[in-house]
Amino acid sequence: MNLTHWRLLLKVAETRNISRAASVLGMTQSGASQAIAQMEQALGAKMFVRDRRDVAPTGFGERVLQRAQAMLAEFDAIRVMADAERGIPASRLRIASFPSVMATVLLPLVTAFRRRHPAIEVIILEGTDHEVEQWLEDDTVDLGVVINPAPDRQVAVIGLDAWLAVVPSTHRLARRSCEAGITLHELADQPFVLATGGCHVHGASLAAQAGLVLSDVRVTVGDLGSAAVLVREGMGVSIIPESALPASTRGVRALPLQPPAWREFGLAPSRAMRTGETARAARLFLSELPVSS
Repeated sequence: MNLTHWRLLLKVAETRNISRAASVLGMTQSGASQAIAQMEQALGAKMFVRDRRDVAPTGFGERVLQRAQAMLAEFDAIRVMADAERGIPASRLRIASFPSVMATVLLPLVTAFRRRHPAIEVIILEGTDHEVEQWLEDDTVDLGVVINPAPDRQVAVIGLDAWLAVVPSTHRLARRSCEAGITLHELADQPFVLATGGCHVHGASLAAQAGLVLSDVRVTVGDLGSAAVLVREGMGVSIIPESALPASTRGVRALPLQPPAWREFGLAPSRAMRTGETARAARLFLSELPVSS
């Protein structure tokens, strides 16, 4: 049992949901369920009672959680002392992102950072990509997630995502192989569910770059995950990033675009950081990012 397992137990008790707890900690739902089962086996007693709608601690689980909370608080206090010894004072870090990468990419990075540096308060702001750019320029935030940055822009790349065509499983295009994929031209005149994800790069902009127009947009949604649900309900076809694809693809088929299309996102510094003003917490966060392969 490691510290992540103990943090998982506390987060499950807080959210009363294994999937949500796993997402916050950057784990898969199956990985979190397996970790809890392993801990229960090691302890020889059940920690949680589960049903379809709720996860609640047992009496034994409540007593264990109290001690786990105290243990993690002491560990965090040691981390604070270690940071102070290294000259990293208690401070605040402000990060902005558009919604479509918040949970899947940014939140696990922030969670890991807070674990290592509990004295640094991390504040996350969610907005459209245009708002993120403005917050960076106004120094409202220290770091902001930007999409498809220009080659000469100073960013730390944190993700690369393939765009997928999503169609109802009964649609004629659903019979295509993954190798063949689906072209934008084949989607352009279909009833379309446009998902923006709070960003200017989406199905309509991809079509425009290819010289096409989506001629029959039936509904526009901000949430990328909702698009797959609407496709399943027969509202139309859509284009969403691979990371936004729901865990269950029942009723839909997701296939690569041909030619392939990608979105890259990275963390950009604020104007103050670009001009050399002090932002130690932000620089520390960037220095500890996983190295992109």
